Amino acid sequence: MQKVHLLMKKEELNEEKLEIGNKIAVVLDVLLATTTITAALNSGAKQVIPVLNSEEALAEAEHFNVKDRVIAGELNAKPIDGLVYPSPSIISPIIQNKTLILSTTNGTVALRKAAAANKVFIASLLNNPFVADAVRKEREAETIVVVCSGNSSGFSLEDFYGAGHFIDCLVGDRKQFELTDAALAAKQFYQARKSSAMETLSSSLVGRMFHQHDGDPEMLLAANKGAINLVPILENGKIVNSEKFRITKQG
Repeated sequence: MQKVHLLMKKEELNEEKLEIGNKIAVVLDVLLATTTITAALNSGAKQVIPVLNSEEALAEAEHFNVKDRVIAGELNAKPIDGLVYPSPSIISPIIQNKTLILSTTNGTVALRKAAAANKVFIASLLNNPFVADAVRKEREAETIVVVCSGNSSGFSLEDFYGAGHFIDCLVGDRKQFELTDAALAAKQFYQARKSSAMETLSSSLVGRMFHQHDGDPEMLLAANKGAINLVPILENGKIVNSEKFRITKQG
């Protein structure tokens, strides 16, 4: 029986523990890093390189021709001078056939910390059903660690909702999974608010901030459950779409 564990924020990630046994990490940053990553790959990005800060982003950019990369980043939700703001509406139109070098306050930091796991999947409301299908095929994994990236206050309502959606897609009524209390709480929270994705996102701390800065279109995209049939995975420091896991959307 596979154990499904939920971490409420990136600070709970223990890289040494992730290295022990066969563990899969599933990282969510619904507003907005993993949503942006999924949208960018869907818009034709060659790959996404998650970095820890703007300095590392600029250093990484030196390995690419200017025409072949987009450098994007934010710090505490604020733009960084010289970098493109990392929202899907800005990134998607300019990313085809390019590498996205991405620095965010929470999501890319969580991804880097999660890299110690045997496999790392990138999930959002946009692609949770497809990531869940791929993770279910990893039958040798002992533990599935679902990671909420969180925000400056720690706990993130939108990531908790997104994690609950992922766990619901993963588990359903299947008996092969053992959920920790945190994982079960997220699943039940999602089930109670299944039809209220936009309402949940917009009521969160980050969502309210997005609303104040005319970010409702980004939230509407982020709330669009199952809209993108992609399974991004982190391999050797780079996020790519795994064609191995692409499935035909049903219905």
